[in-house]
Amino acid sequence: MKEEDVKDVEVNNHKTNEDDVFYDESDGLISASRLLSLLGSKDRDSLLSPTGTQVKISDLEGKVIGILFSANWYPPCQEFTRVLANSYEQLKHSDPGFEIVFVSSDEDQDAFNNYHACMPWLAVPFSDLETKRSLNRRFDIEGIPSLIVLQPNIKEGTAIRDGVDLIYRYGIQAYPFTEERLQELLEKERDKHKNQTLKDLLANRERDFLLGHSTLKVPVSSLTGKTVGLFFSAQWCLPGVKFTPKLVSIYGKIKQELAVKGDEHFEIVFVSSDCDQTTFDSYFQTMPWLALPLGDLAIKDLAKYFDIRGIPSLVILGPDGKTVTKQGRNLVNLYQENAYPFTEARIGLLERLVDEEAQNLPKSVNHTGHRHELVLVSEGNGGGPFICCDCDEQGSGWAYQCIECGYEVHTKCV
Repeated sequence: MKEEDVKDVEVNNHKTNEDDVFYDESDGLISASRLLSLLGSKDRDSLLSPTGTQVKISDLEGKVIGILFSANWYPPCQEFTRVLANSYEQLKHSDPGFEIVFVSSDEDQDAFNNYHACMPWLAVPFSDLETKRSLNRRFDIEGIPSLIVLQPNIKEGTAIRDGVDLIYRYGIQAYPFTEERLQELLEKERDKHKNQTLKDLLANRERDFLLGHSTLKVPVSSLTGKTVGLFFSAQWCLPGVKFTPKLVSIYGKIKQELAVKGDEHFEIVFVSSDCDQTTFDSYFQTMPWLALPLGDLAIKDLAKYFDIRGIPSLVILGPDGKTVTKQGRNLVNLYQENAYPFTEARIGLLERLVDEEAQNLPKSVNHTGHRHELVLVSEGNGGGPFICCDCDEQGSGWAYQCIECGYEVHTKCV
């Protein structure tokens, strides 16, 4: 499987494990002293502040503690650190009972120093390899970034292992990360998605329009009753720039097929992460569809609402304004214009057709881009989600794969 130079932003998602409870044998409660002892050693009872001063580990007594496993060399870690720092600063102004401790996987002391200087929280010293290894083993860290959240003495007491996910989805609203609070947020989220409308998603008190090309302002209401794709991308994102021409082509074919039927019920809205108006304008000119204004408040709200972790991403909304799928990009790559209208019934039909066609494909092939023989695999037989080593786009289901080294391509790319 090929790794791209510019990767989609990804984070690791971990589940809660019952083994993550620190119990005091005398009363069955989590032992704060046991927890805090894991952050220190025989020769050290303090942590480093971003300025290099020492802070006593005992000062964390009674606080909600987030243990951040991260590294400067990995872009998704840098991205999450920026998001977490924003939430941390907001929380510290309203509630001092929260602290974060950074556990580094950086390559050397200089990298650690530079990275920690960008953080407003504490850190285990880079030189304390034993403590870092112990924490990684204790919490079974398999990927970074990872944020483990631990409560002070409470009976429910399990560690929250999906802190990265919670910060991306809820920000400071997740605090204090208790089971009751997280359940409350989940129920609110379900209700919101159940009752969502296109107007609620794309319009606000100050703006009831989208940007067009020939018509500068297009009313949001004009999209009511249509299948709408929300295209999250930016000109600085290489995968987004590469995917855009394909999406433009598919968009045109879908619109053309619908026009023959007298149906114009499909549209796409560009949700930009561009850094300035010039790059936004330049990128938007390559698209035949609509867009939210650059910097509009709805952009961040939509990214959080749909839990967008990486761009490009294509979310499909049905004619009723409800979410059909968040996997629009993958479906376009797999089925092109045939994916429309992206419903479960439509995709189920396409999957059955692909399975039937796969029965007539050769069991093995040679590919010009690889020296080993490639074997036909299915999702249930050695295959699964992958990045095609030929076209650099997502894939799933049937593929040709090198058993020796993991090289994998779409069946259509051989």
